[in-house]
Amino acid sequence: MILPDGASETLQVKDEGFDHDNIISRGSSPGLVRGTSTSRPKSQVGYSGARPPTYSEDEDHEQFYDEAYTKRQTSDASLIHNAVVPAGQSKGYYQDLEYADPYTTPSPYSNQTAGKPSPFALFVGNDGKYPLEQRIENKKRGIGRQAYPFLTWIVSVVLIAVFIYEEVIQSKAQGTPVSFKPTVNPMLGPSGSALIFLGARFPPCMKNVSSVPPSTLLACLNDTANPSTINCPLEDVCGFNGFDNGTPNQWFRFITPIFLHAGFIHIALNLLCQLTVSAQVEKEMGSGGFFLVYFAAGIFGNVLGANFSLVGSPSTGASGAIFGTTAVAWVDLFAHWKYQYRPVRKLIFMTIEFLIGFAIGYIPYIDNFAHLGGFLLGLLVGIVFYPVISVTKRHRAIMWTCRMVAMVLAIILYVVLIRNFYTSDPYAACPGCRYLSCWPTASNNHCQGYVLCSRSSW
Repeated sequence: MILPDGASETLQVKDEGFDHDNIISRGSSPGLVRGTSTSRPKSQVGYSGARPPTYSEDEDHEQFYDEAYTKRQTSDASLIHNAVVPAGQSKGYYQDLEYADPYTTPSPYSNQTAGKPSPFALFVGNDGKYPLEQRIENKKRGIGRQAYPFLTWIVSVVLIAVFIYEEVIQSKAQGTPVSFKPTVNPMLGPSGSALIFLGARFPPCMKNVSSVPPSTLLACLNDTANPSTINCPLEDVCGFNGFDNGTPNQWFRFITPIFLHAGFIHIALNLLCQLTVSAQVEKEMGSGGFFLVYFAAGIFGNVLGANFSLVGSPSTGASGAIFGTTAVAWVDLFAHWKYQYRPVRKLIFMTIEFLIGFAIGYIPYIDNFAHLGGFLLGLLVGIVFYPVISVTKRHRAIMWTCRMVAMVLAIILYVVLIRNFYTSDPYAACPGCRYLSCWPTASNNHCQGYVLCSRSSW
């Protein structure tokens, strides 16, 4: 500020927001603008006392600014400078101070940025959209690769629609949506014959079974007597236009049981698990990988059950597929243990859920082998397709090795068990395995293989 000629001898200038006394007490003078003079009369150096700082004509009209005042004058220019992107700089030159860290430190993961995703990565949900640091943060917050589990919702709607169709067939056959005669369905659903007709896994409809040959007569769908009084040939009960050349060959029963359920209780439990656990797995791994896990596990569960369960008992349910998605949650838990919230507690709850599901597998029309097989293949396929976070090259190499081994094991298990089902007697290979899915009682001939309400024609 330059004092014009004729101005008052002194001019009082004091910034109320600037602690002048504190500055002088530390033995330093107020900040001055670069290029200005620091020479002042000795009488005007101190700010203590009643006399305020003044400017006089004895200072040759040199400019002297208070530091706080100077900052206010230059604040607008500073903002303009920060907002304008200099030539050659990217759009990220200006940082939003509301979210920016006060101190920027180099990250060990900063060099691992997202690249162009491959078609395979896009299919399984690993689109390379986020850098590694953000993926870790999303994992800690429970944020997945997609916001909504579209495939889970679609499959759930299909399961409900198929179950409604089951109830229509049951009602037409026996006049009631729940079978109480000849036996009570504990899951409150169709009869065993109706489930076989609708596509339940039933080995006598899939291949020649010595204990249940094609000449066997089973209870018809409308039979309500025990023992049965209205019997139909096996080929008629199996439905789907019967057998080709009289030989059971309905291989699709490895797939159709996924969409069928034994009753209201069965479908309610499965939908509860599917819309919670399975839905979260889909959001984290993407619909593509979830599709592969869900159906690969569901089909393999039926393959394993066809090998070792009771050949004379029908089996239904999406439980194998749901157990497969649950297994993926186990892969996530152990692969990202340090990123999980209370991982030990989560492990305990998941173990309890698994044991409850295993116990339910002893109920008629539900197969524990489908549960165990689905869980096993879910682990293998989950290792292959779940987007595990790798922070080092060594960890990434280990994960790719595990993926290759898991994929080979899954293929070998499929080939061996399907071949075993069609070419040998599963009971001879493992006579005690049946007890993993059957509680021996007089009604099931102590788990020796049976068909409810049936008799042979010879």
